[in-house]
Amino acid sequence: MNIESINYAKYIDHTLLKMDATDTEIKAVCKQAIEYDFFSVCVNSCYVPLVSEELAGSKVKTCSVIGFPLGACLTSVKAFEAKAAIEAGAHEIDMVINVGFLKSNYMDKFIDDIRQVKDVTVNAGALLKVIFETCLLSKDEIKTVSEICRDLEVEFVKTSTGFSSGGATVEDVTLMREIVGDKLGVKASGGVRDKATAFAMISAGATRLGSSSGVSIVSDEKNSHNGY
Repeated sequence: MNIESINYAKYIDHTLLKMDATDTEIKAVCKQAIEYDFFSVCVNSCYVPLVSEELAGSKVKTCSVIGFPLGACLTSVKAFEAKAAIEAGAHEIDMVINVGFLKSNYMDKFIDDIRQVKDVTVNAGALLKVIFETCLLSKDEIKTVSEICRDLEVEFVKTSTGFSSGGATVEDVTLMREIVGDKLGVKASGGVRDKATAFAMISAGATRLGSSSGVSIVSDEKNSHNGY
């Protein structure tokens, strides 16, 4: 595998998650996703109906973040949001873990938080990605959460929201892949803005990339964007 041999477009969840995103911007992202044949468009749940409508008839999936970006809402709220997003047209759900529960060693609550959303996605035939926010976790915590997600049989583990103090690193992607093996996908997100970084993440084991710089990655252009 070399840097030019990869179809980067099919790895990319083309992302627009900023709080002031407008419908015009969302429509533009959907148009880009169709043009470049990205895997999905990832948005906040309020825009799922619009994205689903814009992507209708294309192969591009609709993806919604849940409990984003803090992961600190009630578990029942996450489950409700996931269900509502799927009913509105989402094929994939990216939920944020409750980092506070993990740090407090409330492991039953922590695991149940993921399990309840997983139950929603399983029942609806949707795919679940679990966002760790690796910049806030120790290596042991990353390992623990990876093991939990593997045992719960979620479809993907994901590094970051892109809204905290750091994004994806090759080291963390490598560790997550080592723990989950071939059973789960690994999504690298946060700071993936160019082809070189995308290649490094894929080489480390990432099977999906979350980025608002998808066009720059596939066209190999420099991008000064500082967001997701």
